[in-house]
Amino acid sequence: MKQSAHAASLSETGAEAARPAGSYRFFVLAMLILVYTFNFIDRQIIGILAGPIKAELALTDTQLGLMGGLAFALFYTALGIPIAWVADRTSRTWIMTIALTLWSGFTALCGLAQSFWQLFLCRLGVGVGEAGGVAPSYSLIADYFPPHERARALGVYSFGIPVGSALGIFLGGWIASAIDWRTAFIAVGLMGVCLAPLFRLAVREPRRGGFDAAPKTAAEAGHASFGAALRTLAAKPSFWALSFGSASCSIMGYGLFFWLPSFFQRTYGLPLMDVSLFFGAIVLAGGVVGIWVGAWLGDRLGPGDPGAYARIPAIAFVLAAPCYAAGVLSSWLPLTFVLFLVPQALGLTWLGPIITAVQHLVAPNMRTTASAIFLFINNLIGIGFGTVFLGALSDVLNARFGEESLRYAILTGLVFYLVSASLFWFASKRLARDWHR
Repeated sequence: MKQSAHAASLSETGAEAARPAGSYRFFVLAMLILVYTFNFIDRQIIGILAGPIKAELALTDTQLGLMGGLAFALFYTALGIPIAWVADRTSRTWIMTIALTLWSGFTALCGLAQSFWQLFLCRLGVGVGEAGGVAPSYSLIADYFPPHERARALGVYSFGIPVGSALGIFLGGWIASAIDWRTAFIAVGLMGVCLAPLFRLAVREPRRGGFDAAPKTAAEAGHASFGAALRTLAAKPSFWALSFGSASCSIMGYGLFFWLPSFFQRTYGLPLMDVSLFFGAIVLAGGVVGIWVGAWLGDRLGPGDPGAYARIPAIAFVLAAPCYAAGVLSSWLPLTFVLFLVPQALGLTWLGPIITAVQHLVAPNMRTTASAIFLFINNLIGIGFGTVFLGALSDVLNARFGEESLRYAILTGLVFYLVSASLFWFASKRLARDWHR
């Protein structure tokens, strides 16, 4: 009996040793948030700089949409899956360090571009780098936090989206107003390059699946092939509903991030610096509140009812669409601020619950690959199509509505939020059956 108790004690001690220490995991989360913040600064800064770039390089809205969306999305989505496959087998922290250096360096090079095609190619480079940033982070967080805390941890990680977007808007608008748009790209790019070696030194690679149940099969214990991961996901309809639902909402999420600064300038006649403060405040306040509420609800409701991870954002998007419509049609700026603040929060509640659900649909040794496939669908459609769709539709409507064409392009696009809500609702009916063990 004593020998058995001693063996059990040793087993528990070994399990705890394999898990990250309490305080250090929060430090790691803070570092991952910081890197994600730079990810979105570099990704979204082009939206606030669209006006001066368009003026200097004589671009159309369609060209701006291609540069802001498709140029970034092409390699970002194409390389995400093979990079994730490598990350499931090697050091995720090294991959993220290299990725951060690449995307930051190409952001700085954007400031040297002299034509549409030069800027387009630099944005391709930003996408190449950022392809290695997000999926490894999801996997690291799943290995630093137990299942009942993952929605909140992934939600807090997702604060990098509104914080990075707001900083990109603030910094881009301030630097462009004080100096020029080229200096804005160079400054934020070089800051990211300096952060990369600090990240590598500070963040340790954790044991994979340290907070999860022990593998039941040899396939779960070893490295999973891409084909095995794809076959696992192919049998789970909820994964595809979550992925295409996220892509649908991201069409408007990324599209609005890119085009709303131009909308505020054209519709309300606001100068660039005022737009950066006005829109940056909406993104920061609404985004942080929405992400946290969604993540908190996910951890509160999801462990006992997996379908709740998808129902929460489904309800949020049904509420967000009419709020955005009211904001776009408002002619009084203070009211516009409130009307955009609410749907900005509702539009980001999906991040914590949906990303958490994706992590729980596969075994730990497939998580990075599953996340990359999810991101491939989400970003190829969301980023690649969203900004181009709104820009091209604005050009088409320009003959009839002139400077107001962007307003009506945004109103038309809000239907994608309702499509997203429908897909998430469908996923909520399947998640319990598709859950990994």
